[in-house]
Amino acid sequence: MAVKGQRFRRYSAELKEEVLKKYLSGVSASVLAEQYGVPRGTIKTWKRGIERGMAGSARGRPRSKGLTMEDYKERYEILKKFRAFLQARRGRK
Repeated sequence: MAVKGQRFRRYSAELKEEVLKKYLSGVSASVLAEQYGVPRGTIKTWKRGIERGMAGSARGRPRSKGLTMEDYKERYEILKKFRAFLQARRGRK
């Protein structure tokens, strides 16, 4: 588990690709971890990312790109209406 203030190492795409090619060809994660200095769990996480279609890079909430200020205002208005709707529902009970 991460600790407050902990810094995570970043690995280059070339290193990830090289390690994953070897891992998928049958070399054990323990051997690769020792050889490249990458934790065994990290190698397995990269593999899981490829299996899920993430290529081991993107995590967390997807970011919305290309939104204008009008888009944000529209979203805000929708949220305000939804909040009012929920409060009205709670008041009826």
